Amino acid sequence: MNKPYFMGIDIGTFESKGVLTDTQGSVVAYRACPHLMESPQPGYAEHDAEATWWHDLCQLSNGLIADSGVHPRDIVSLGVSGIGPCCLPVDDGLRPLRKAILYGIDVRAAKEIEFLNGIIGQEAILERYGTPLTTQSAGAKVLWIKNNEPEVYAKTAKFVTSSTYLVAKLTGNYPIDRYTAATWVPLYNVDEEDWEENLWGICRRDQLAECRWTNEIAGEVHAQAARETGLAVGTKVTTGTADASAEALSAGVMSPGDMMIMYGSSIFIIHVVEKLVKDKRLWAGPYMFKGTYSLAAGMSCSGTLIRWFRDNFAQDIVQKAQAEGLNPYAAMTALAEGIPPGSDGLVVLPYFSGERTPINDPMAKGMVYGLNLLHTRGHVYKAILEGIGYGIRQHMEIFEELGVDTRKIMAVGGGVKNAVWLQAVSDICGKTQQYPQVESGAAYGDAMLAALAVGHYPDLETLSRLVRMKGKSVPEMSNHEVYRPLARKYRDLYLATSKIMHEP
Repeated sequence: MNKPYFMGIDIGTFESKGVLTDTQGSVVAYRACPHLMESPQPGYAEHDAEATWWHDLCQLSNGLIADSGVHPRDIVSLGVSGIGPCCLPVDDGLRPLRKAILYGIDVRAAKEIEFLNGIIGQEAILERYGTPLTTQSAGAKVLWIKNNEPEVYAKTAKFVTSSTYLVAKLTGNYPIDRYTAATWVPLYNVDEEDWEENLWGICRRDQLAECRWTNEIAGEVHAQAARETGLAVGTKVTTGTADASAEALSAGVMSPGDMMIMYGSSIFIIHVVEKLVKDKRLWAGPYMFKGTYSLAAGMSCSGTLIRWFRDNFAQDIVQKAQAEGLNPYAAMTALAEGIPPGSDGLVVLPYFSGERTPINDPMAKGMVYGLNLLHTRGHVYKAILEGIGYGIRQHMEIFEELGVDTRKIMAVGGGVKNAVWLQAVSDICGKTQQYPQVESGAAYGDAMLAALAVGHYPDLETLSRLVRMKGKSVPEMSNHEVYRPLARKYRDLYLATSKIMHEP
């Protein structure tokens, strides 16, 4: 064998990415391909597993091999990740029986959540599963299929998440990492670190994947998968994980005190902690490696809300930027650059698709509060960025309340390129955010895991040395004081209107 290489592929909400790295962790090839998220009705979010997940993996794998000129036999291992607690029913031939129901942005299972809370009890759920039942809970999505699509349920051999599906397509094995399994509330017991004996009539245990640690090898690429991906038969494949955890690893979030804020289609936060910390406002569970734990959180709308603004209020900017060969989002940033901190009193609640943590309310509604005749669309755009920042601040305050030590905050995802947004969040929270040099995110984390799993790196400390910083966003404390009363108003607006939001 020549010099070994490691591949990482991540399937995101609107885009998939792939990297090929060498033994020094340098990226020798990178590719990305966009795809659509389907929303057949309000509150629904879906992907076609075959046409999106597997198609993208094959396209990226073949492309990376072609671009790099690396022989497939020299690619030692592959790590994969994808959107986390989604639910895909497949038959005994691994054929999808419907489109995958995505993570917490899909709020269809509200009745199932209410039912399960009733029969198990909210306090019991928090104690057994470390996490309240929310729209993020994949177990409730399985129950939704059972209640609403009995013909699909009857044919289902396995209920899988995105990474399990991809690893099964590659190897024929069905693993799920414990970090992702913990989002399958109320099916996974965080204290036992395995599936519950009592699955509450939601499904059978044999319909669930095998729980493993993220840094384990789950199998090898078989002949059919090799033909489709371009990889060599026998290439090692990791257990797989969620996109957020892979992204966290890519930024060096590995040890207690490390925290990641992922600025993607939604906001996702991972805080590595020394022990399980159970709080109904957050999601607790194991982290990727044995003996590590995480507190996680997620806001439903982030990049999706910015995309909504772009499509409905900034088409002229988009068209002009495209005509000039510029990035439309970069052009949109100019809208916010001249707007003062606090957007002259404008406050946005970013609950355009309900909200996950910390309010866990699928019925929450978006709001633009404080409009007057002096406000411009630039004000609205800046207020959207700030509204997401107020939500992030809420989580920071909860971490502090729980006594969780935060040593460093890593910012990752496409939103990091928006300097106005990143600075606003630092100012709102009063916290410095660092961001890494390598921007391929979760795919790079997958490649790191692929190298770790085959023993190329002996431990996490050695692996962490691959992560180099590109820059940081330091808070302007005078702005922090401006934001303080507006952050309170953000919280109070929801409390004052939540009853109305729940009315039909």
